[in-house]
Amino acid sequence: MTFPQRRLRRLRRTPALRRMVAETRLSVDDLIAPLFVREGIDTPQPIASIPGVVQHTLDSLRTEVSQLVALGVPGLILFGVPAAKDERGSGAWDPDGIVQVALRQLRDDFGDSIVLMADLCLDEYTSHGHCGLLDDKGNVDNDATLELYGEVALAQAEAGADIVAPSGMMDGAVMAIRDALDDEDFEQVSIMAYAAKYASALYGPFRDAVDVSIAGGGDRKGYQQDYANAREALEEIRLDISEGADIVMVKPAMAYLDIISRARAEVDIPMAAYHVSGEYSMVKAAAERGWIDGDAVALEHLTAIRRAGADMILTYFAHDIAELLQS
Repeated sequence: MTFPQRRLRRLRRTPALRRMVAETRLSVDDLIAPLFVREGIDTPQPIASIPGVVQHTLDSLRTEVSQLVALGVPGLILFGVPAAKDERGSGAWDPDGIVQVALRQLRDDFGDSIVLMADLCLDEYTSHGHCGLLDDKGNVDNDATLELYGEVALAQAEAGADIVAPSGMMDGAVMAIRDALDDEDFEQVSIMAYAAKYASALYGPFRDAVDVSIAGGGDRKGYQQDYANAREALEEIRLDISEGADIVMVKPAMAYLDIISRARAEVDIPMAAYHVSGEYSMVKAAAERGWIDGDAVALEHLTAIRRAGADMILTYFAHDIAELLQS
């Protein structure tokens, strides 16, 4: 007896057959490398909770980016760790702030050979760890924050960013940033909106990387999304597109593949997904204990994100997977 299912099994028989009929392909072109640069250090500082990732010096950052370019990774996103923080997060828009200095150096060194993205938020620079200004009651003041986001966008654009990436989940942020950029003749600078950013417990290692703790043991659930909700994410994505986002993002990725898939079915602009620090670190921790094959799981995770509909993936695996894909 011949079973119809045998047709499917026949096409799995050899690696070449499996490769030929694969529905989803992961390539170096799909990867964006998140990188951290820290002000006032002489040597790269390992981040214990994100194994293999460091807070870069300006020099080590340039070395890392040179390697990424050689591997064919098309883009990076830069996060800054300032030497000092204040209530307003003024280092975020300071022309001599660490990210702006790094962007200028990278643009001079690498020209257009890699896309330079900059995270646009205040939390890395504020003493209280929130993504916006606080009012006299200690709550985030959405509208007062928007003007500062415009200032940050201009500072990053002037320093050479191709794409600014507002991550603070402030209402109206994309429109405020688009207006600020266009008013100063930076129409060519794109916006990648953290459109569906959830209040996730998977960000802990990232906060170690940027030395952020939220004042008073607070959280960001008042402005980041509730992980119980899906329709809300789609509305946030639609709003950011209506305000001028060129790329929208879902963050985190693995626990939100349903959101990526639903968004892909609804919108046609490029979509990113952020495979976040906690998702990366769990794979690394299990691999270090010999419980899993770390490279195989990383490939499986990133391919699943692509299968769900993401066009590009921000991942701390970018360097390693780029090497693996070229081997």
